[in-house]
Amino acid sequence: MSKLKTAVNEEDHIQGSSDAKVIVVEYGDYECPHCAHAHQVLKNIVDYFKGQVALVFRNFLLTEVHPMAYPAAIAAEAAAKQGKFWEMNNGLFEHQDDLSEDLFIQLAEQLGLNVQQFQEDLDQSGELEGKIDADFEGGVRSGVNGTPSFYVNGEKFDGGAEDLFDMLRESSE
Repeated sequence: MSKLKTAVNEEDHIQGSSDAKVIVVEYGDYECPHCAHAHQVLKNIVDYFKGQVALVFRNFLLTEVHPMAYPAAIAAEAAAKQGKFWEMNNGLFEHQDDLSEDLFIQLAEQLGLNVQQFQEDLDQSGELEGKIDADFEGGVRSGVNGTPSFYVNGEKFDGGAEDLFDMLRESSE
């Protein structure tokens, strides 16, 4: 079984407490339909296990088949600079079929971001690209070969999001 090679750290986007009993790391792609489906299940997991499960999202972009995944990841990272990563993450997955720069700006406006700063961050995205590339590299080193891929407390979970939910529910009973 593969292990997570890059430990959860301050560079990660964490939903929930980093002290949670269970930390799920997802390697995902904003244009992957399986990731969009898993996104909703993961939101349900975080809600169901309030305080017991934390979620980390890392970029593992399959740009050859998902050309808008990289620009979407840049948008999510730009929103993170204004403290709205998870809100942008939600918007991107919920509007996966409409990924475009126009959508990114529309979501930024809806989230109350400083749109001018957001646009500047999109245009000068070197720092953001570094984060995305580091996520990908960590995924490769950890044995990720598709999306979504999950790690539970540092161990590779072989199954889908529903299987993960079932496993967590069973282990909490």
